[in-house]
Amino acid sequence: MLGDAVKPGRSAGYFGETDARLMKELLRTNDLVRLSWLQALLTDAGIETFILDHNTAAVEGGISALQRRLMVRGQDHRRALAALAEAGETPW
Repeated sequence: MLGDAVKPGRSAGYFGETDARLMKELLRTNDLVRLSWLQALLTDAGIETFILDHNTAAVEGGISALQRRLMVRGQDHRRALAALAEAGETPW
């Protein structure tokens, strides 16, 4: 669900202190080009991103049944939404 907080698991080690932090979902999409663009946009704004369900979506054979989730740290969520809005992007 959009904006739901999830506790990162072992695979979320990219964020450092995984158990102490929450990640929040910005969006779900099957559009890999848009996902890459949004990651680059947020990285340029100094916001770390993490993609969940990347491998699962790849395994399903490209039928686009499973969407990838673009996640950020909970503390960066508002700033990430503002960066997307400034670029004319909406998470939904």
